[in-house]
Amino acid sequence: MRTFISFSTTGGPDVLELSTGPIPGAGPGTLLVEVRAAGLNYIDTYHRVGLYPVDLPYTPGLDGSGVIVAIGDGVDGFEIGDRVVWPSEPGSYTSHHVVKANRAIAVPDGVSFAAATAAMVAGLTAHYLAKDTFVLEPGHTCLIHAGAGGVGLLLTQIARMAGASVVTTVSTEEKEALSREAGADLVIRYTETDFAMAARELMSVDRPFDVIYDSVGATTFLTGLELIKARGTMVLFGQSSGPVEPFNPGLLAQNGSLFLTRPTLFNHIAADQDLRRRADDVLGWIRDGKLDVRVGAEFPLADAARAHTALEGRQTTGKVVLVP
Repeated sequence: MRTFISFSTTGGPDVLELSTGPIPGAGPGTLLVEVRAAGLNYIDTYHRVGLYPVDLPYTPGLDGSGVIVAIGDGVDGFEIGDRVVWPSEPGSYTSHHVVKANRAIAVPDGVSFAAATAAMVAGLTAHYLAKDTFVLEPGHTCLIHAGAGGVGLLLTQIARMAGASVVTTVSTEEKEALSREAGADLVIRYTETDFAMAARELMSVDRPFDVIYDSVGATTFLTGLELIKARGTMVLFGQSSGPVEPFNPGLLAQNGSLFLTRPTLFNHIAADQDLRRRADDVLGWIRDGKLDVRVGAEFPLADAARAHTALEGRQTTGKVVLVP
């Protein structure tokens, strides 16, 4: 039997239910995978509360990894028993998942299922943010909000590999230590000080940042505009504190002809070649010890509601995975 998490109505973590059903088959062009780790991402909570509407009932989860147990017709390049990972196959909160073969990536030897899963939504997001949305180079200074989160820790390391200076914001002493370990030059605990004031004092300049990577949204966005250098960039890629309220675009001009972008991962991996290029980079860095993936917590699949509560309560660090 297959076990899976689903919800039939939107709401809090308590709407997540554990169910069972028959194990599906592998259709043409697909792989049936026995899931070993399913990733937990903020977008899962957005689906659950209805911020990003989905058809109900719905099984959340985009990224995951596991072992191939069946192969559909027309699939080449994979064998039963191969370890694979995927970034965007909805329904990954399950013990068995049917994955499109062209979206599956081989997991390199020496890389764990949890680490490979962390390399997907979190790792690929960090990759496109640093390599495409704003191309970080030596001499750049960036601010990364939620610096101890799954994306934040990886983005910090990739930014440092690119030669950029990194400032992060975090909420606790523990998260500050993790962010520093990842390579942040300066870390601001926003729970103890105003992050804008602290940034200006630490950097000794009124507008210290070439780019701000903001996954927080409502509580940080407008203040962030006042910290970016003229012709710098605000990258708004999440909204953990809520969506940004409508604002006058003239603020971008008033703050120095700033650029604003609201990117998503899926536009950056829609083409198979783009997915493989990014995945090869990130998984290769992990395999070679250049990128340290922190799996902050592993929850049993049955405890998905508890995992959502921990994520939304900012009780987690690094990547959180569910284990069937």
